[in-house]
Amino acid sequence: MGFYDRYILPKLLDAACSARPIERQRAKIVPQAEGVVLELGFGSGLNLPYYDSGKVTRLYALEPSQGMLARAKAKASEASFPIDVLPETAEALSLGDASIDTVLVTYSLCTIPDPVSALTAARRVLKPGGRLLFCEHGIAPDADVQRWQRRIEPVWKVIGGGCHLTRQIPALVRSAGFAIDGMETMYLPKSPRWAGYNYWGAATATG
Repeated sequence: MGFYDRYILPKLLDAACSARPIERQRAKIVPQAEGVVLELGFGSGLNLPYYDSGKVTRLYALEPSQGMLARAKAKASEASFPIDVLPETAEALSLGDASIDTVLVTYSLCTIPDPVSALTAARRVLKPGGRLLFCEHGIAPDADVQRWQRRIEPVWKVIGGGCHLTRQIPALVRSAGFAIDGMETMYLPKSPRWAGYNYWGAATATG
């Protein structure tokens, strides 16, 4: 890992992902998590203030980035409920089958190298009736915005730690064997349209 990825990128991501419009999105989805929770892409713990501590019994905080791990562990030590930081990738998830009540992923599917494999692993560890909660940015519905997303994405991936602008979030969720129970979308206010189209909702495993 280079100097940029280890020391600069984590600070940039924290600043971008703690903007007020994104905080409002976190507040819509994170409090729904309950029971034993797995968070994919814990980062520096930006979701922690939004968990309902009365509903969460344990959180497994998955964070593979070496640049983020120190921040993740520091935040986890301050939480009011037990947190286990897992320094591993979602694609190689070590948790047992049917061991998780809720999987939460926010603003991480854009950077996970193989998001379908990651979500498939999440489905494996969910208990019957467990839910996937997601809040992500992705491909916009407007053709002119899509053109800008495709133009910007090659450079954006380099400076944004592999962040993709054009991922089809509902298609990724369904491809991993989930049925979307409810989803909302919108352009976030005060955000560039090429980076600000959001999808959020809940899904359950099919079959």
